Amino acid sequence: MSLNSLDDVISLATGAQGSNSTHVANAFKALVRKDKDGADIMLSGASGSGQDPLAILAPNIHTLPYLYILSARLATNATTVTHAVVENFCRTADPIQLRLAPDRVTLLAHGISRAADQAGSIRTAIGPLRDLVRRFPATPAHLTSVHPIFVHACVKSHYFTLALPVLQQAITEIDKNTYDLTYHTSLNYHYSAGICLAALKRFREAEEFLEIVVSSPSQGPPTAVQLDALNKLALIQLIIYGKTNPTPKYTHATLGRIFKVSPYSAFTKVYPAPTSALVGIVEKDLKTFSSDNNLGLVKQALQRAPRWAVRKLTETYVTLALPEIGKAVGIESEAEVRTMVLSMIEAGEINATLSAEGTVTFLDPPTSFTKEGIDALLEDAQTHAMLLVEFDRELERSRDFLQKAVRDREGGGPWMMEDMDMTGHSSLREAIWDEGDF
Repeated sequence: MSLNSLDDVISLATGAQGSNSTHVANAFKALVRKDKDGADIMLSGASGSGQDPLAILAPNIHTLPYLYILSARLATNATTVTHAVVENFCRTADPIQLRLAPDRVTLLAHGISRAADQAGSIRTAIGPLRDLVRRFPATPAHLTSVHPIFVHACVKSHYFTLALPVLQQAITEIDKNTYDLTYHTSLNYHYSAGICLAALKRFREAEEFLEIVVSSPSQGPPTAVQLDALNKLALIQLIIYGKTNPTPKYTHATLGRIFKVSPYSAFTKVYPAPTSALVGIVEKDLKTFSSDNNLGLVKQALQRAPRWAVRKLTETYVTLALPEIGKAVGIESEAEVRTMVLSMIEAGEINATLSAEGTVTFLDPPTSFTKEGIDALLEDAQTHAMLLVEFDRELERSRDFLQKAVRDREGGGPWMMEDMDMTGHSSLREAIWDEGDF
C-alpha cells in the first residue's frame, strides 16, 4: 500500500494489514526513501477528517505509525506535541516494532532532547529517554543510538545519578543495523559517561570510559571528542594516581602530539609540584581550562597535589619535620600540614608516625595477609598445578613431540629433554622449575 496522506497511514494502521509489522515498516521505509523531507511534512500535518491521528492510534499497538508521526512532529515543529504524549509513547511502545525502524527512534530521541532544551528544561527529557534506553534494546548489554542522547541529557541537567543504572551495565553487544549505530555513537556515549562519572567523583570508572574514547581506532584524524577526552583523562589520572599513565599503544599518534603542546601537558609535567607552581600554570591558561569545562577537575587535582607530594617524599626520606614537609609541598601553615599528614595516616595513604615534636617518620608499608587471601592463592596455585599436569600429559601423547624428543636426545638436544624416558615420565615441569622461572 502506498502512503500518500495521513488518511492512508491511519487506514494502513487500523486495517487488516496493520497487524503485520514488517509490512507496515516496509511501507514507511518506501515513503521516506522516496522523499524524506516531504514525508516528514506530510506525517506532521493534519488528516483529511481533521482528527489527530495520535488520538486514533494506540502507541502500544500501532507503535510504528505512531513513531513515524511523533518523530516527524518533533523534527519539523509544525505541530505541537505535549510532554504527556511523548512520555506515554516511550513508556508503552512495543519494543519489537521500535527495532524495525531504528533510524526513527534516533530521530525521536533527538527530537525529545531538542524540544526539552528549547523549552529551557532539559531535565524533562530524561524520563522519556530513560524509558527508551531501557525498552528499545533487546538486552541491557546492547548499545543503542539512544544511549548517548540519554546520558548527555543527564549531564546537561546535572542529574548524574539517574544515568548510573545504565552506565553500570556493561555494553557487550554491538548491532549496527538494529540500533542505528555509527562510529560516533560509541564515542559520544563513553565520553558523556566519563563526564557523568567524574562529576560523581567515581574517578576510576570515569577513567575506564574515557580511555575507551581516547583509544578508539579511527581511519582519519582523531576527533575533537577524543582530544577533550584525553585532557579529562589526564586530569582524572592525576587525581587518582598523582601522575598520568601511558595511553594504550593503539591510540592515534596525533592525539599524543597535540596533547604534548597543550596546557594540560604543562600541568601534568610539573605535578605534583608545590601549589604555587601549579597555580601559576592554571592562571596562565585559565581561559582554556574554563572553556573546556575542565576547571572543576583542575581544582580537584590542585587539592590533591600536596598529598601526592607528601607520598613522593616517602620514597626519599625516612624522617622529616612538619616545616620541611610544608616547604616541599608549598604549604606555609604548620597546623595545616599537621592536619593533612594526620588525615593521610588515618586514611592509610601513608604509613607513618607523627611525634609530639612534629617529626614525621615514614615506615615501610605493612604486609598483611588474611585467611581468605591465602586460601585464594592456594586454590589458584592448585588450579595452575593441575593445568600444568594436564599439559604434560598432552605432550606425552603427542607423536610429533615424542619423535622430536628422541631426535634431540640422540643429537644432544635441548635441556628439557635430557631426563625424558620413553615410558611416558617427562621431567618437563621439573626442568622449568629448575631454571628458576617461578
